[in-house]
Amino acid sequence: MVTTLSTMRVVSLLPSATEIVYALGLGDDLVGVSFECDEPAAARTDKTVVVGGKDTRGMSPGDIDSYVRAQLAAGHDLYTLHADALSALAPDLILTQDLCQVCALPSGQVEQALDYLGCHAEVISLDPHSLDDVLNSILLVGQRTGSLPQAHALVGELRSRLATVVERVAARPRPRVAVIEWVDPPFTAGHWVPDLVIAAGGVPVSGRTGQQSVETSWDRIVAQAPDVVLVAPCGFHLPDAIDQAREVAVRFPDAEVWAIDADGLVVRPGPRLVDGVEAIASILHPKAVASAPNTTARVA
Repeated sequence: MVTTLSTMRVVSLLPSATEIVYALGLGDDLVGVSFECDEPAAARTDKTVVVGGKDTRGMSPGDIDSYVRAQLAAGHDLYTLHADALSALAPDLILTQDLCQVCALPSGQVEQALDYLGCHAEVISLDPHSLDDVLNSILLVGQRTGSLPQAHALVGELRSRLATVVERVAARPRPRVAVIEWVDPPFTAGHWVPDLVIAAGGVPVSGRTGQQSVETSWDRIVAQAPDVVLVAPCGFHLPDAIDQAREVAVRFPDAEVWAIDADGLVVRPGPRLVDGVEAIASILHPKAVASAPNTTARVA
């Protein structure tokens, strides 16, 4: 039996899930979030934080990578569940993931904590591997929160926007695009990111839809002869992406190098991925798709 909207208490342990909840008009039902949930602003100011983690602001990508590898090698958790705070919220539904050990608290760890606390919340793991999976995850959240009509309306709007982009770029030459998800060491973006490039009118030359992001080398990326290099570092917004893209640019003298607001548009599997498609299309086909301000920047 689905809890009605008036009594549903939702906890989101994912920034993308938080965005989905708000996009469905359920912000008032959201009672708990992760420390990384920063969009919309109300999520970080009005909600109880039930998952903490290391503040990596000021750390370089190389330092962050070293920290993560050391924690995992030692068997330590990257995230801390504030169990007492979670229990006090008495949630009906908890949204988390199992897709990436580095990105959020796994569902199994959440379920163990709930058993220990005697809580009976439903735990839903959102693990999309493609852009279509992301849209279906919106429908899943809608179904579990009793807001399926709103979810269908939202997904319909997002699919319509995608179709508009695809139509506008359909007859144009398709540039070869390398998306860099991390710069030290270099990782190419997988999962849904190649779908974004394809929908935007490009040919992804690094990373495959549905597959994990993988560590590679700069020589391998250069050898793929990209026309456009898109620097979209996971965990960073546009200002930091610009700084990192400037360092990357020297490796690609024959390509355009762009920075993009990764957390806003590329790496979080929520509704704003469609904004990401539109932004990438504006880079690849500027005469066909208008750019949005403060989402991308060309550095070379």
